[in-house]
Parts: sequence; C-alpha cells; structure tokens
Amino acid sequence: MAGRKIARHKNHQNRFSMFLVTLVVVLILVAASVRGTELKEKLEDYKAQEAQLDKQIEEEQKRAEEIEEYRKYTQTKKFVEEVAREKLGLVYEDEVLFQQED
Repeated sequence: MAGRKIARHKNHQNRFSMFLVTLVVVLILVAASVRGTELKEKLEDYKAQEAQLDKQIEEEQKRAEEIEEYRKYTQTKKFVEEVAREKLGLVYEDEVLFQQED
C-alpha cells in the first residue's frame, strides 16, 4: 500500500512537472511569436523608409546633374552675352537697337 501511495505521488509530480514544462514552452512560443510580429512591422517600416530615401537620392542626383549643366552653361559665351544684354544693357559696337514707344 505504501508503494502505491509513493507511485501516485510520483505520478502526480510527473504530471505537474510536465504541465509546468508545457506552460513554459507555450509562453516562450507566444513571446517569440509576438516579438516576430513586432520585427516584421519594423521591417516593413524600414523598407518604406529605404524606398523614400532611394527616391530622395535619385532626386538629388538629378538636381546635381542640373546644377552641373547650369555650371557648364554659365561658362559659355552665349551666357555672358545674355547677361551683358539683359542686366547691363550692353550691345555690340555695330548693333542698332530699336525700342518700342509706349
């Protein structure tokens, strides 16, 4: 009879131990699942941010190209003539200007 009592006690301890182990494993899985979901959301945010930054890089590269083209244009004779005519009112010696009367 004492042997049965000990066997029942051990059986009860084994069930309780298995319950605790199962509970711990389930809690770990839930925590991992929640963390995984959070990481997926962060990843999506980072992908959106990366796309936005790629777009900004592309726009800045286009802007840099436009600035470089303008820099080259400002070094041409045509640009110098335009500035001299428009801002300084200069003309060539043999050139005649006609002005419209108001």
